[in-house]
Amino acid sequence: MTPDDTGTAAPARTRIEYLEELGDALVARGLRVRLTLPRGQSPSLHVMNPDASALTENILAERGADGWWYWWSWAERIAPADDVAAAADRVALVLAVH
Repeated sequence: MTPDDTGTAAPARTRIEYLEELGDALVARGLRVRLTLPRGQSPSLHVMNPDASALTENILAERGADGWWYWWSWAERIAPADDVAAAADRVALVLAVH
């Protein structure tokens, strides 16, 4: 819990929690996922199409001035982290899951 603007305690979600939530949604769409926690770097979600192992991507969750977002490894936004379904649909589309 962290203080919010009013000085009261408010729950704070972490990168890992956002990535785990997206990971669950991607597994439900047939993708394989692995949460990676490299020392000294931001955690990421490694996502792979099990039917075409060359189709992989590392997804990040980052907070900006306009809230939390999921990001492709090439620094392009996927979707707001509060819209897990949209993010999962987009990742599944890019990784050619039908």
